Amino acid sequence: MNAAHWHLAMNHIPVVGAFFATGLLALALWRRSDELIRVCFGVVVAVAALTVPVYFTGEPTENVLMDVPDFAEELVKPHQQAAGVAFTAIVLVGLAALGGLIFFRKSAPFPRWFAVSVFGLTLVTSGLVSWTANLGGRIRHPEVRPAGATTPPPKAEGE
Repeated sequence: MNAAHWHLAMNHIPVVGAFFATGLLALALWRRSDELIRVCFGVVVAVAALTVPVYFTGEPTENVLMDVPDFAEELVKPHQQAAGVAFTAIVLVGLAALGGLIFFRKSAPFPRWFAVSVFGLTLVTSGLVSWTANLGGRIRHPEVRPAGATTPPPKAEGE
């Protein structure tokens, strides 16, 4: 398997994981469940850790796709920029969750203000990773491109 295989196989982890963690954390806050909040924080940490290889296979994936006919190279830059922002956000929320698990490990109940803060960060992060995934999908899936966007013409020999 090359970098493109790995990137495509794993790229749903940040999106699905972020939404799962956000929803589960909302449930934990609503139920005021200290145990579930701690589990959610563990999920956030795991999703952040699993996002690392997704991010770092992005650039090698571009290199693989450069030679593919009809590759929409102009769509890569917005995806890369969004990926940088989303990656930073998911790593920061993962570090916040890990820090909370460590710092408040003996605190019972878990401080609600901190859990609500991490919930807000996961909510924002879910949006960022979703937008990044949408932009990434446009690179090879013309059916998800905005109306009026066309597939670039095939590259001439030697390009």
